[in-house]
Amino acid sequence: MSILAALMGLCVVGLIAMGAYLELGHKAPPPWLKNGVLANLLVFALALAGLLFLGVEQVMAQEVAAPVREISLGHGLALLGIGLPTGLAAIAAAMALGPVGSAALAVIAEKPEMFGRTLVYLGLAEGIAIYGLVMSILMLGKL
Repeated sequence: MSILAALMGLCVVGLIAMGAYLELGHKAPPPWLKNGVLANLLVFALALAGLLFLGVEQVMAQEVAAPVREISLGHGLALLGIGLPTGLAAIAAAMALGPVGSAALAVIAEKPEMFGRTLVYLGLAEGIAIYGLVMSILMLGKL
C-alpha cells in the first residue's frame, strides 16, 4: 500500500518538474516529454486504482465505532435549505465582484491614489457572501 502511495507521489513530483521545465522558458517541449507525461499519467491512474481496490479491504475490515444516526427526509431537506443561503449569496457576490473589480482596476490604472476607496467597494460586494454564511450558521444553530 505504501509503495503505491510513494509511486503516486513520484508521479506528482514528475508532473510538477515537467511544468517547471516548461515554465522556465523552453518554447517547444522535446518529443520524449509528451510520451513521458502520458506514461506518468497512466502510472498515476493505475496506482490510484490499486490504492482504491486495496484500500477497500482494509476499510471494510474495521469495526464500526459508533452507530450511525438516521437522517429523515425532513432533516435532509432542512440541511439543504441551510446550505442555500451560502450558495446563493456566494453567486450573488461573484456577480457583484466582477463589474466592481473591473471598474476598480480601471480607476486604479488612472488614479493610483484611489486604491483605498476601491477596496471599500470590493469589501461591500464581498459582504454579501459573508451575510449568507452568517445566515446559514444561525439556521444551523436552530436545527
